[in-house]
Amino acid sequence: MSKFENEFKEVAGLSVKVDDVIYMPNLEAPADRPHPFVYFISIINQSQKQVRILGRKWVICQANNEWIVVEGDGVVNQEPVIKPGDEFTYNSYHVIGDDSRATGSFFGEAEDGSLVMVRIPDFELKIPQWAEKS
Repeated sequence: MSKFENEFKEVAGLSVKVDDVIYMPNLEAPADRPHPFVYFISIINQSQKQVRILGRKWVICQANNEWIVVEGDGVVNQEPVIKPGDEFTYNSYHVIGDDSRATGSFFGEAEDGSLVMVRIPDFELKIPQWAEKS
């Protein structure tokens, strides 16, 4: 995706809403990033174009100035087609080692073949005080 990002254009009416972010310490996480957060996202299509989401890019900036970049095809192993007036809702998770801020974009193709993108609003991944920090 990265080398083509400049070809993707934002479309009026296509938006992303972060519905919820929940700290979930019982999920599997690596020792260097032991804090999992589940997030719930809606991609809302109020444009006049049908859109297929082909990929995503997440950028997570941790408080210790470490950056985590996650890129990949589709969304949760799907390439959802979102018709005008519809939305696609899903959940997934990030694992972090320190308080963080997440942001990113979804990339896709409209039915007319144009390449489209929609930004994911920034959201906080703040480790609760009761959780053991590593």
